[in-house]
Amino acid sequence: MNVNTVKPQIQQGFTSKTEEPKKLKYNKDTLLENNLKTRATIACDKFVKAFTTYPAKGLKGDKNANFYEFLTMGTVPYLMGSAALMAVFNAANKYFTPFAKSKAGSLGKKMALGVAMYGVAKEASKALINKPVKALTGVDTEMPYAKVVEGFPKYEGDPNTKSIEYHKVFESVEFPRYDLLYGKTNENRNAYYDKVAKKLGLGENLKSSDKEVKPRIKDIIIRSNTAKSISSYMWAAAGVGLAVQKPWDNFFASMKKGHGFEKVKNVARSFGNNFVKAAKDLWTGGANPTGIQKYAGKALIGAAVLSTVIGVANTVINARKSANLEDKNVFDENRKVVVD
Repeated sequence: MNVNTVKPQIQQGFTSKTEEPKKLKYNKDTLLENNLKTRATIACDKFVKAFTTYPAKGLKGDKNANFYEFLTMGTVPYLMGSAALMAVFNAANKYFTPFAKSKAGSLGKKMALGVAMYGVAKEASKALINKPVKALTGVDTEMPYAKVVEGFPKYEGDPNTKSIEYHKVFESVEFPRYDLLYGKTNENRNAYYDKVAKKLGLGENLKSSDKEVKPRIKDIIIRSNTAKSISSYMWAAAGVGLAVQKPWDNFFASMKKGHGFEKVKNVARSFGNNFVKAAKDLWTGGANPTGIQKYAGKALIGAAVLSTVIGVANTVINARKSANLEDKNVFDENRKVVVD
């Protein structure tokens, strides 16, 4: 056999290819500041990839497609389903008489607004739990971090096996990313845990504040997650109730007036004014409320507020209570104990 005719063997499952390495924003798991800029960046990244990168990977059968990407794509059916619901309801308007068309058009627009307010209220309401809990315990349950994921190489020498995912430090109750909360030097290694310990009333200058605080953090995560689940749906319902109020008809009418920047300014002003009016109507029951209308809005808003207040109180009070109930030695050191 002529050895010159033997082609070099490439590992099974790989193809020969050359590709330039892509520069990632992070080179290791990185704790991120929980502010508006970070949240907007993460939301934008997930939204774009949910409609572009992740579906393409799944359809191609990419072996690096994972459960995180699957969950992120949940945005797609939610938005498309909401759009379809609004489109189907409003599509038949052209077949109605002029009077019926105006009535159906108003209801259809309010339905669209209700879908939007449902989503916004559901997400925004989580801050009503997280902010007070963070202020009173020092634990930010929504703290984000960037995770560097090592994928499978597509070919031998593939330089682009890593990708970035956005998670939350306390995303898992059983396995929180406590390691990201330690300081980089011995002097400030337990700085975060010292702060939480002080907030919870455990004291200062503890020898092992991290060990003292971690069980309390777990309890805070469980209780606050439960509170957010309940209150978010209550606020979402209140958002839908707000969207069906009569003052929004004036807002929809204002959207047809003006041009350019002046139109944008008028629409923004009209939205603010009619939002306040709609909130008042939801609370009072409208111009001429009868029977249950007088109390339905109050009950809806009251339930949302009450679920938030109870959720925060339950989380904070129990966290501080457990911090003050330290395990004590069951034996009295001053008494003699005889073991047979």
